[in-house]
Amino acid sequence: MSTDKNITNEKKYNKLIVVLSVVIPVVVALLFGIKIDLELPIFLPPVYAVINGLTALVLILAFIQIKKGNVKAHELLNKFAILLSLLFLVMYVLYHMTSDSTKYLGDYSVLYYVILISHIILSVAVIPFVLITYVRAITKNFELHKKIAKITFPLWLYVAITGVIVYIMISPYYI
Repeated sequence: MSTDKNITNEKKYNKLIVVLSVVIPVVVALLFGIKIDLELPIFLPPVYAVINGLTALVLILAFIQIKKGNVKAHELLNKFAILLSLLFLVMYVLYHMTSDSTKYLGDYSVLYYVILISHIILSVAVIPFVLITYVRAITKNFELHKKIAKITFPLWLYVAITGVIVYIMISPYYI
């Protein structure tokens, strides 16, 4: 049950959640406009596709663990999923700062762009959901944590899975 202390603790994080939810997408968009003449030692798209796949797997495992009542494993897996998502974001931005975008040239362009656009929109939208869900857990506001997790989990899982699908669809067109 939610207590006044939980709500007070949660409110302390709300400004940070709002700031991060705005700053992260804005900084990513700004960084896309910066090109660095740098040869990366590794081709990143398959790496961050694997990271997206791992994120999806970790989210499913976290879901299974909480259904089994294993709160500690659930917590650790979700922290790992957040770490993977941050790692993905850094690599994704680094790749796009050092490489030109690849155009999709396949027969399923409408499907590709529907998946890509929904992936991009939801990857921005999921940021505050993940942060709020996490804060509600660390402030022990489990009643509200469960409510928002029912929204966060499928959104985050969709973003992770569609990241892999987008990579698979565009991978034949990388130069």
